[in-house]
Amino acid sequence: MNRNVRPHSPGTSASVDGAVKLVAFFEALKGILALLAASGLLTLLHKDLHDVALSLVEHAHLNPAAKYPQIFIAAASNLQDSRLVLLALGAAAYSGLRLVEALGLFLGRAWAELLAAFSGAIYLPFEFLEFVQHRTPLHVGLLLANAAVVALMVYELLQGRRRATQDAA
Repeated sequence: MNRNVRPHSPGTSASVDGAVKLVAFFEALKGILALLAASGLLTLLHKDLHDVALSLVEHAHLNPAAKYPQIFIAAASNLQDSRLVLLALGAAAYSGLRLVEALGLFLGRAWAELLAAFSGAIYLPFEFLEFVQHRTPLHVGLLLANAAVVALMVYELLQGRRRATQDAA
């Protein structure tokens, strides 16, 4: 039997399997959104980004002279095509990682569970700091959701290790 695949066994709860599939779906959604963002960045190549930013600010009915819209317009004006390409490549790489992770989770691969636990755990300290600084429902929800994903993946990894030990015995 392939040890890299998590078989459904009597010790595995259907709700845990469903939760892992939900995490896989969410990771696939993040990958698709990142791919769309990368594509959108590439459509901005060879355009006057100052005009694009100004148009977006005006479309959102924001005051272009206000602090944050001005920061956005200035940042867009300083982007060169080479930086856009690098941003697009970074978004495409992130997308690829998320889509591969999602596929691995759908297929019940142990490496995908490890990747999901590790990639989720990376964000926990930052989300905790944001929660401490800004106690909003959004920050609470992000922290709890990410902690739940990490806990679920660690649980699945430990369950897989127990099943492998029982199968070897």
